[in-house]
Amino acid sequence: MSGETVITVCGNLVDEPELRWTPGGAAVAKFRVASVPRTFNKDTQQWEDAKDGLFLTCSVWRQAAENAAESLQKGMRVIVQGRLKQRSYEDREGVKRTVYELDVEEVGPSLKNATAKVTKAASGQRPEVREAARRQGAVSAEDPWAQGAPAGGQQGGGWGGGYSDAAPF
Repeated sequence: MSGETVITVCGNLVDEPELRWTPGGAAVAKFRVASVPRTFNKDTQQWEDAKDGLFLTCSVWRQAAENAAESLQKGMRVIVQGRLKQRSYEDREGVKRTVYELDVEEVGPSLKNATAKVTKAASGQRPEVREAARRQGAVSAEDPWAQGAPAGGQQGGGWGGGYSDAAPF
């Protein structure tokens, strides 16, 4: 949509992702990310954190919410991309407040100072359905990435799109 502000934030999780469900059954995970710029002080020859950092409340929905709640922990460095939203409300004392929140599209661990092992989640299937599919040979227990690769030399890889072998990265 036009007019939306899409941003990418790199920072650390301030708390554990909190997973909840709406009355309609949709999962939503909320977490806060702290992004604090660092600068190198030539006088002291040390890195210093800025006085003020950005603390942003993030919400991620549905299967991604369940994946985030299972995969991410307090203190982890993450990369979060989504739509920045502004919301105004009146607090208990009657003071009008404005907050900025991020409606998350993508979230994952930063690999700047860490490693990660990615496991493709079966999209929305109950465990007994996945097990039945595995027993019937539809899904290999040894290779969770081998589910329905498109024909014609394209590999989706579970990262949100089919890339042609000739497509540059």
